[in-house]
Amino acid sequence: MSARAWAPIFVAALVWALGIGPALAAADRPTPSGLPVPRYVTLKFGEVNARSGPGDDHRLLWVYRVKGLPVQVVAENSEWRRVCDPEHGLAWVHRRTTDGRRMVMRTQSTPLALHSGPKASASTHAFLNARSLAALVRCDSKAWCKLRVDGVSGWAPAAELWGTDDRPQCR
Repeated sequence: MSARAWAPIFVAALVWALGIGPALAAADRPTPSGLPVPRYVTLKFGEVNARSGPGDDHRLLWVYRVKGLPVQVVAENSEWRRVCDPEHGLAWVHRRTTDGRRMVMRTQSTPLALHSGPKASASTHAFLNARSLAALVRCDSKAWCKLRVDGVSGWAPAAELWGTDDRPQCR
């Protein structure tokens, strides 16, 4: 057998040996929306029903009452999104109640300094209060994120914010 004929077998054996086969399969699996899962979205309305399953016939668990609340989509079907919230609650919400704009939340009980640049030594512009929301402008590769809130922009460490970690937040 020629080297060219062995190439697919070699690649398959390498993928199996390295244990990356399931990760590759999950990354290639299309979602109903065509968007990656997990991903962050925000709640579009001031009242959003959280259900135990994907449908209006499933039990109502609670009602979210924060417009702009960042949630992480951890599963989806064509009409419903299973989301993880900043309190690590899992529920299903209808896709029409979510928005693709990115927000973050300060979940700790202390204010967070917003700096003029992406480093701790940069001057402080303002503070993001505990349990407050801010628009996420962008994050850099050094784990700092630029935020906007009430007309003020500033940088904060990504680790201090809920809504920046791409890993699944609820299991």
